Amino acid sequence: MLDEWEAVSLVLDALDSALEPLDWEISILLVDDGSTKEPPATLLSKPTVISRIEILHLRRNLGHQRAIAIGLALLESRGEHDAVVVMDGDGEDSPADVPKLLARFDQLEGRLVVFAARTKRSEGFAFRLGYLAYRILHRALTGIPIRVGNFSVLPSRAISQLVAVSDLWNHYAASVFKARIPCELLPLARDQRLSGASRMSYTALITHGLSAISVFGESVGVRGMVFAGLMLGVAAGALGVVLIIRMLTDWAIPGWASLLASLLVVLTVQLLAGVTIFSFVVLASRNSFSFLPCRDYPHFIRKVVRVGECERSIIAGL
Repeated sequence: MLDEWEAVSLVLDALDSALEPLDWEISILLVDDGSTKEPPATLLSKPTVISRIEILHLRRNLGHQRAIAIGLALLESRGEHDAVVVMDGDGEDSPADVPKLLARFDQLEGRLVVFAARTKRSEGFAFRLGYLAYRILHRALTGIPIRVGNFSVLPSRAISQLVAVSDLWNHYAASVFKARIPCELLPLARDQRLSGASRMSYTALITHGLSAISVFGESVGVRGMVFAGLMLGVAAGALGVVLIIRMLTDWAIPGWASLLASLLVVLTVQLLAGVTIFSFVVLASRNSFSFLPCRDYPHFIRKVVRVGECERSIIAGL
């Protein structure tokens, strides 16, 4: 979250009320992604079931995916939890849906990651149209349908696996799928923001989508090579037909036919070469661990403070 303290306070109040019927011990870790505003003195007015609230202050703004990676790595290092719910702090991930995720998590005996599969979005028509195009592109390039975001609940074992996945630095949900961690989808509608306006620009949204696709770089490269190979075959076949007609028949050939066929062959060869280079670059990077969450997360933490009884006291051990 970035300067979302008002919305976070509303989310915490709603979350505390929603979780009251459950027999869970609840603690909250808020990841402050480089906010310029100080948090208010009180984030939760009258806590009922939430026993502890902590704020993890990052050294600088990293973006929500990398903030999630650092938060999960910190929680995994402590080993104090049975399950972790990942959600946005603006209210679009409805606090009222958290008990539904936890109920499904319990039904699955805490063995699977449970994602909220979005059945309805609250954004405008232009965003929904762009998101549909992105889903189609993601499916075409990776072979994986996309219907989920960050809103999910993870067992502790899944977190231990994830923090050893470098791709978590780029995209949380895509990393879960790439690591083949068993998961379940629970259909839930996306809610409205509780306060303020979104700070996500279209540039940031496109970058976020490309980050998800980049996690599956190997699949994208292989699919690109197959497509380029098919196109090369079609282009070569078209050129061959033109040559056969020219050499073995008296049929007239339009002047543009041979030119178009030759141009198609050249463009397809270039595409195949580009995709091949991309694939080898991706494969070469598989052994490069530029960021490993479980190893590198402390470098990005400025401090962790506890809100409530020990308000704003720095937690030692980092």
